[in-house]
Amino acid sequence: MAKIDIRRPHGKTIAEARAVVDKVAARMNEKLGTEGGWQGDTFQFARSGVKGAIAVSPADVHVTAELGMLLSPMKGMIENEIRQKLDEHFA
Repeated sequence: MAKIDIRRPHGKTIAEARAVVDKVAARMNEKLGTEGGWQGDTFQFARSGVKGAIAVSPADVHVTAELGMLLSPMKGMIENEIRQKLDEHFA
């Protein structure tokens, strides 16, 4: 299993950062079929072949994920997409 671990600092309030994560999660659900929900300040998501979390703190957003065998070869492409979305929403 390939693992993804990315942190991105932000200048938003927790509520603002959570609102962004909600929008991103809705898009992931629509595009990738993930399901998930909030546990405290961490949005946990999963679908066949991937499970992960997006943790929001006052200082940063922390994305972690474990990719199954079929998605592991695409780790680099997936990491790039995550970084791009983090830059887009939290830069």
